[in-house]
Amino acid sequence: MLDQLMSNLTVLSILTVLNSFLLVYYIVPKISWVIVARKLNDKPNERSSHKGATPTMAGVAFFITLIMAMYFIQNFDTEYIGLNLIAASTLIFMVGVKDDLVVSTPKAKLLMETLATLFLFFHSAMSESSFHGFLGIYEVPVWLFYLFSVLLVLTIINAYNLIDGIDGLAAIIAIVIFSIFALIFKATDLNFYFLICLSFIGMLLAYLYYNFSSTQKIFMGDTGSLLIGFCIGFLALKFLAIDISQYRLFAFKSENELFVLTAILCIPIFDMFRVIGIRLLQGKSPLSPDRNHSHHVLIDSGLSHFQATMLLGFFNYMLVIAMVYWSSILNSFKMMGILILIFLVYLGVFYKLKKRITNKKVKISEIEK
Repeated sequence: MLDQLMSNLTVLSILTVLNSFLLVYYIVPKISWVIVARKLNDKPNERSSHKGATPTMAGVAFFITLIMAMYFIQNFDTEYIGLNLIAASTLIFMVGVKDDLVVSTPKAKLLMETLATLFLFFHSAMSESSFHGFLGIYEVPVWLFYLFSVLLVLTIINAYNLIDGIDGLAAIIAIVIFSIFALIFKATDLNFYFLICLSFIGMLLAYLYYNFSSTQKIFMGDTGSLLIGFCIGFLALKFLAIDISQYRLFAFKSENELFVLTAILCIPIFDMFRVIGIRLLQGKSPLSPDRNHSHHVLIDSGLSHFQATMLLGFFNYMLVIAMVYWSSILNSFKMMGILILIFLVYLGVFYKLKKRITNKKVKISEIEK
């Protein structure tokens, strides 16, 4: 009876979301208590959007919940990749915990993130060596595709980590990404990956309750953002390995897979390239901290954390819908032109907003003098 229940996709889908929500909802206050008791609160600095010290490391609850979810959905792991994901996620979790407690060096983080990604390549489900005609490129050497895949996952992890700067943003963007991946994996009958997406959606909904709270606020910390970023990278690799012929509900040209993926990840990816570009133009290190992130610009322009988060989440969904439609009728060269145009518009909008904020500050300082 229990085996039949756990093999029913509809029932298990509901239980996965519910169990993940309840586990995180229960565990997070325990984490907060430990953080406060041990005086490990995140202390604000000049870049912070918060004024008081706040508990962090909610990502511990995500990791525990992920392991529990993997146990209950194992019947759908027909490719037997679950153990690879657990091993890789454990490495990422270790890096995140160390970074939240004593701060890891960028080199150490990149090394462990690379090692964790390599764990995924020990499985045939992630094997791929074709770009399916992307900009005229088809088959490439396996080692070159693996190198590209490692760089892709590292980019996703660190781009996602960079957007964890205001209440709710990292969680909302992740929910957007996981919900889109969930639709894709359900449409291609990849139910194990579909259930992983549902599990993260449940976790993040519970986390949002605390992250937006004025009395029980907690941050996910690097423990959470690195783990979520890595799992997004894992799902991105699986997305690229899907045969387009598997789609039933919607379709796009196989040469445009990377453009659809870019749209799914547009907020962290666009923000990362924009911020790195600004820092390089200012003669600074790409890793130097500042308040040039898109979310910083939006809240400095007068939006609340919630408003900025909802606006960026809405933009993410709209871009995915548009890119999926265009990808079904245009070739990859035309799609590249569209993507560049959208990115330039994105840069222009935030340039104008940043310039307006700077001018406003100058006027205020002149009045005070």
